[in-house]
This record gives sequence, C-alpha cells and structure tokens, in this order.
Amino acid sequence: MTEPASERVIYGMSGVGMLVVNLSLTFSAVWYIWLGLVGVLPLDALAFIIILTLTIVGLVMLVGHYTVQPNEAVALTRFGVYLGTVRAGGLKWTSPLNTTTKISLRLRAYESAKLKVNDKAGNPIEIGAVIVWQVTDSYRALFEVNAYEDFVRIQSESALRHLASSYAYDHGEQHEITLRNGMDEVSSALVTEVTNRLTKAGVLVQETRIVHLAYAPEIASVMLRRQQAEAIIAARTRIVHGAVSMVEMALAELAERKVVTFDAERKASLVANLLVVLCSETETHPVLNVGDSSGSTAK
Repeated sequence: MTEPASERVIYGMSGVGMLVVNLSLTFSAVWYIWLGLVGVLPLDALAFIIILTLTIVGLVMLVGHYTVQPNEAVALTRFGVYLGTVRAGGLKWTSPLNTTTKISLRLRAYESAKLKVNDKAGNPIEIGAVIVWQVTDSYRALFEVNAYEDFVRIQSESALRHLASSYAYDHGEQHEITLRNGMDEVSSALVTEVTNRLTKAGVLVQETRIVHLAYAPEIASVMLRRQQAEAIIAARTRIVHGAVSMVEMALAELAERKVVTFDAERKASLVANLLVVLCSETETHPVLNVGDSSGSTAK
C-alpha cells in the first residue's frame, strides 16, 4: 500500500452502536454463565467455552472505542500502515488491531527565547518573537518529521535568525526597511519565512510578532549615545532652520514697512544677534545701545 503524501480524512465508525452491542454481549454471556453455575440453566463444557469466548471477545472489542474532541484529530494505523485520519468529533470505534494517535488542531503560540544575532550591518542584537501556529495536516506532522513540536521550535528560531541578519537594526540606507521602523513588513516577511520551513510538517503559521528587539548589552551604551547624538543633531538642525526662517521674515517685514534701513554691516550684526538669541540653549541677556548726537553710546 502506497503511503499518501498528505492527510487522508475518513469518517470513522460510530462508537455508540458498537458500545451497546459489546456491552450487551458481555453482560448476556456473564449472566448466562452465572445462571448455569447456580443451576438455573443447563451449562455443559462446550456451552461454557463458547460463552466465555464471546465474553472475552466483547471485552476486547471495548478496547476499540475512542473519542475525538473538538479541534482534534485521530490518526489510525495498522501494523505500521496509515489508514486515515478521523476529524469528526464524538465517540468512535475501530478495530482493536488498529493504533490510534491523537493530535491537537488547536491554535498554539510559541514564544522564542531572546536570540543573540548580528543584523545586516554586523551589529550584535537581541531579538525574540511570538509565532501562532496550528497543525493542518496530521499525516505530515506525525510521519514526515520527528517530534513536530520540536521541529516547529527549531525551524522558527532558525527563520528568526535568518530574518534578523537580513535587515539593519535602525540605520539602513535611505528608504530601507529596518527592524525598528518596519515592524509590519518584518512580521510579514517572518510569516513567509517560517511558513516555507514548516509546510513539510503540515503546520500553518497564522501570525508572527517581534516582541523583543534591542542591541546586545556589550554595545547598548555606545548605541544609546549615538542615538542621543543623532537626536541632538536633528533637534539643532530644526532649531537653526527655524531661526533662519524667522530672521529672514524679520528682515523682510522691516524692509517692507520701512521701519529702519540697514546697511550691510548692520544687517549682518542684526542677523548674528538674532541667531544667537534664537539658537542659544541658555537664557540670553540683551544689551541695549542708544547712540547720541556726539556718537557716544549709553547702555
């Protein structure tokens, strides 16, 4: 018999009717033996052997009963040959010669450990993810791989390591997706990566999420200082840009209203003073110079 490449679903024999038959057969045989032993009914050696045999058969047939819970499957094998998988819930019966193997079809979540890997730029980082998965093919899960739960764990961590090495942590090229700023894209890529690895095990990946992402401890302080420096530079850039715009507006407004006329030297002095006031990190204290007719100044 050629083994299938994937799961073969069978309905399975209902166990309710067989349970009634087996219990009735066993109870009737035991009752007849008891009546024979007390002398109510004749019981010769041949009848005793037949009834005892039926009793043993009835008890053995009871072993073939099994239950299928919701979101559960039972794979049937006989002497190493795969017969099929029962997915319909309820009380079922199969030959006592068959072996039943239960497998859960429920959603399961696997949270990886904090893995230490190098990102695309070679920086050591720590990364962890949660992967939501479920078995969709019982044959592949049970017979194509050894210990499918361990297979899911190992392949998920391998996919996460490969993904982390394919992206920069947070400093990529222009418009490049990084691990920090492209969580949705990275999660989608992780789903594809893990799915490709787990398909052979009959496992479907429903969702993945990065739950831990940080620089490794040995470079965390250095990277923090770099981030702080970049934040300061970005803030100062915006401050200078805003200050230049304000000075330009002030000069244009003064010229338009003809409040005062500046030569090139005084205009440069005004621009310098305004930029110092607007860009300074400390409180400024202006000094007022008032010129008199003799050319002297008062402060």
